[in-house]
Amino acid sequence: MATEPQDLTRRVFFGRLTTYAVGAAIIGGLGPNVAAAQAKMAQSAVAYQDKPKGTQRCDTCNLFQPPSACKVVDGAVSPQGWCSLFSAKT
Repeated sequence: MATEPQDLTRRVFFGRLTTYAVGAAIIGGLGPNVAAAQAKMAQSAVAYQDKPKGTQRCDTCNLFQPPSACKVVDGAVSPQGWCSLFSAKT
């Protein structure tokens, strides 16, 4: 069965362009959500310990979330703890 070529009219062209643009915007909007949904790292993977390392303590780290959480380390963390991802608050 032979198909005849279809003429691409201005209306069809702009309709498809709009559809593709909306689709790209939807897919682009999902990018940050995928990154936020990534799993946290295990405490053993970052050498977490429940005591400070010198003056470095979780409660003085940018990643610490009071009262006992971390943005990147899984599980409860002690405010007096430490891990290899320590990043001092500025």
